[in-house]
Amino acid sequence: MRSTSAEAGVRARRLVTAGLAGSIGDGMYVPLTMLFVHSLTGLSLTSIGAGLTIAGLCALAFMPAVGAAIDRFGGRRVLVGVLALRAIGFAAYPFADSYPAFLAVALVVAVGMWATSPSQQALIGDIAQGAERDRLLAWDRSLRNAGMGCGSLAAAGLLALNGTTGFIAAAEVLAVVFAVAAVLVIRIPHVRGRAEPPGAPEGYRQVLADRPYLLITAANSLIAFGYTTQAMALPVFLTRDVALPDALAGVVFAVNTALVAVLGVPVARLTLRARRTRAAALGAVVFALSFAAFAVLPRFVSGPDAIVAVLAVAVLYTAGELVHSSPSLGLSVQAAPDHLRGRYLSVYQLSWSVCRTVAPLLLGFLLDTGQWHLWAVLALMVLSGAAILLGTERSLPPHAVIAGRAPAATASRPVRRQGRPARR
Repeated sequence: MRSTSAEAGVRARRLVTAGLAGSIGDGMYVPLTMLFVHSLTGLSLTSIGAGLTIAGLCALAFMPAVGAAIDRFGGRRVLVGVLALRAIGFAAYPFADSYPAFLAVALVVAVGMWATSPSQQALIGDIAQGAERDRLLAWDRSLRNAGMGCGSLAAAGLLALNGTTGFIAAAEVLAVVFAVAAVLVIRIPHVRGRAEPPGAPEGYRQVLADRPYLLITAANSLIAFGYTTQAMALPVFLTRDVALPDALAGVVFAVNTALVAVLGVPVARLTLRARRTRAAALGAVVFALSFAAFAVLPRFVSGPDAIVAVLAVAVLYTAGELVHSSPSLGLSVQAAPDHLRGRYLSVYQLSWSVCRTVAPLLLGFLLDTGQWHLWAVLALMVLSGAAILLGTERSLPPHAVIAGRAPAATASRPVRRQGRPARR
């Protein structure tokens, strides 16, 4: 039975509200992770950094199981589970008084963090179709950016409390926030998943045999470095190489967050008019232009002019993010067959997870190399990602590339039989 428009509206509102709540928690935790854990556990920053890296790498090993669970139980149930897992992890942080206990809690939090995106996107894929799915993804992303900003402000307020009191309060608030998000998802009306087509390959065999999908995942792993640069490398570059005050480096981040939150949905509607592969590739090209501009900033601007120039390049960078994010995310969801959406999205999530794990080492090395080297390498990476996206366009299902195109009635991938590729 098909859902009525009223039921679909209820599902969408509750889903984006849950996403907003979860993003407030992310906004509180992510910027202050090291400080947060150091205050609650008393461990050295070196030990914490190593522990968080170990936990993040171990969490990646759980992603195949997360994808299988999504396909078995549905995105809704898995999302409830991972949000509850994050609530439990933050509630346990104040009691992690030994290194093994810290590693265990960090692993719980990391698994919940990595598993949130594929389960959330799988649920969006369950409750919306076609262009409506793209719009819901855009709303979710915009509200998540707004939530991240609100969470950062909340974290600053909690840090104003004396001693470790603020961090303990932050841990308790984080536990409550993710528990509330889990309750909101529970209240989303159940959506029945699509049955597996007859004769389709099982499990990850189909994902690993799907070369076009693996290529768009590889493309995203390259372009994802453009996103991580803003939080990890840009503040160092602006304060060290452009000589901006620390406070103004924070303003750049605030401008980006505000623009993405306000313009995310309108820009997503505009990108629906183009093929998703081409729109995402255009966003990557705009990224590259902004990186080229950052590379020449230290040589040509200084003083008050540098502030204006940095803000202008930050707006260009944000334009690349806005143009790329919605079509690339829509492409990853639309190109995944319904009955294996969880496994497909878990594989796609690796492009983000691996990037965020590797980025501190790579970006730190490039920053030490020189003023322009970081931006030159990043520009080459995102342009390579754009080229891969354009190269996969013809081999992807038409409904994944063109918004509004109805998917085939059967599996969205040709099934291989007896070692010979099926014909389209």
